[in-house]
Amino acid sequence: MKLEEIKIIEQQALSELAEAVNAETIEALRIKYLSRKGIIPLLMQELKSVSKEDKPAFGQAVNKLKQSLQLSLDEKNSTFKTDAAPVAAFDMTLPGNWHKTGSHHPITLLIDRVSDIFSGIGFTVAEGPDIETEYYNFDALNTPEDHPARNAQDTFYFGNGNLLRTQTSPVQIRYMEKNQPPIRIISPGRVYRRDTPDATHTANFHQVEGLYVGKNVSMADLKGDLLYFAKQILGEDVQIRFRPHFFPFTEPSFEVDFYCDLGKTKGWLEIAGAGMVDPDVLKAVGYDPSEVSGYAFGMGIERIAMILHEIDDIRLIYDNDIRFLSQI
Repeated sequence: MKLEEIKIIEQQALSELAEAVNAETIEALRIKYLSRKGIIPLLMQELKSVSKEDKPAFGQAVNKLKQSLQLSLDEKNSTFKTDAAPVAAFDMTLPGNWHKTGSHHPITLLIDRVSDIFSGIGFTVAEGPDIETEYYNFDALNTPEDHPARNAQDTFYFGNGNLLRTQTSPVQIRYMEKNQPPIRIISPGRVYRRDTPDATHTANFHQVEGLYVGKNVSMADLKGDLLYFAKQILGEDVQIRFRPHFFPFTEPSFEVDFYCDLGKTKGWLEIAGAGMVDPDVLKAVGYDPSEVSGYAFGMGIERIAMILHEIDDIRLIYDNDIRFLSQI
């Protein structure tokens, strides 16, 4: 085969390429000329029959043809890709196709609801830090140094002696230090304890602390407000009971249980601890126990959520399974 014949093949290929009308035609030409059994590879096989003097020129001519044809095929093919059908003009008058947005977590929603209920009977919201000192978390709340709650097995301590608060009760101390009676506050927030997770316990949960200090505040006020809250959150048919208990910062003290039927869990579920503020706690913030009295309570938000939404395992609340959370 002579160099003139290679030139003829090149002209023929370019002529066919110029007449290509779509990407399928381009692909057919690529197969015809450049595939393993195409014309160009067959030309390379002719190299062995070419004379020794003509081999360099013949080989260069075939390689040049291959590169030139590949480039021409690519350029032609790109024109078909860009010549796509025009996109219809966007109609600005059409209604938007909005994506579904997220929502508040069920615990956040419940905290807001609890806050609204207590706001309706005169309570305001107070907040405090999650990282506390031993004084505010224990000492000012009349907790003795040998109390089990102060043990490192129950409380998360930092190297400097500070800790993650085990309750929202420190907020009441901080608030009383800066304000004079009458005081009526709630303090919702996150608390931390070294609890072993199970169906009703977790190491990180939420509480709402309540505090009412004024003249002639009594146990009757405390029970009445808690019963009012229970009916508001769970309905008039709610079953509630008070059990005597001990807390260092209240005297007398009791625990509050709500009755629940959650399938696996049926019966009384502890919701809150409560009692009359201990006179020593009042003295520590500069109040005169002979002039004022008060009550305090702390309730678990997750426990209320379990009853309200019939959740039989508290851990489901924090698994972040959208299938579960979307039902609440």
